[in-house]
Amino acid sequence: MPNNNQDMLYRFLRMEGNIDAAARTVNISFSSEAPVRRYDWGEYKFYNEILGHDDGNADLVRLRELGVALFNHDRNKVIGAVIEPVLNTAEHRCEAKLRFDTDEFSEMIFQKVKSGTLRGISVGYVINSFEEVADGKKSADGRFIGPCRIAHSWTPFEVSVVSIPADTSVGVGRALDDIPESELEEFRQFKAAKELEKEKQRRLTKLQSLARELDLMELEC
Repeated sequence: MPNNNQDMLYRFLRMEGNIDAAARTVNISFSSEAPVRRYDWGEYKFYNEILGHDDGNADLVRLRELGVALFNHDRNKVIGAVIEPVLNTAEHRCEAKLRFDTDEFSEMIFQKVKSGTLRGISVGYVINSFEEVADGKKSADGRFIGPCRIAHSWTPFEVSVVSIPADTSVGVGRALDDIPESELEEFRQFKAAKELEKEKQRRLTKLQSLARELDLMELEC
C-alpha cells in the first residue's frame, strides 16, 4: 500500500568495509533486511519495519545522481560523496563507497574513520509503499512473520558517518525508549477522546441536518 507518511527515517550500521587511503574511499553497506522496531502513533502499536532488497525495491537513482556523505545527518557538514551505490539482491543489502573530500573538516573525519574512532554509518530514507503483514501471518513471499511492514519501494537520500547512532526505534524525533508506558497510555486515551469527540460532532451535524429537513417539510405542509 502507498505510504502517506513521508518523514525521513534512519537506520544504523557499523562501518566494516575496506579503506583505500589513496583514493580516499571506504566500502560500506548502508542497508539490510534487519527488522527495526517502530511505533505507529495512529494505530497505537509496535511493528517491525523491514526494508525489501529484491529487484526494484530500492530506488537508488537519487543517490547515484545527487548522493552526498554527511556527518551526523547535518546538511551543512558535507564530507564527501556516495558513489557506486548498488542493490545486492543475493545478500539482501545495499552497498556503496564513501569518497571523502579534502577540506579540513572532511580530512579530520576521514582520519577518524581510518583510525577506527568513527565506525558508525546511518542512512536517511523514506518509504514509498509497503506490505502490511498482520500478527502471526506470513508475508506474500513467505520470508517474514508479522506484525511487520515490508518496504517494497523505498528511497535513500543520504548516508552519514555518525558519532552517536540515531534512535532506530522511531526514526524521527523523540526516542520511543525514553517515553514511559504511562505517557504512551495517556496519549492513547487522549487520541481515543478526540475520536469520540469527532464522532459526537458528526452525529450532531447529522441531527441538525435532519432537523432542518423536518422544518422545511412542516413549512411545506
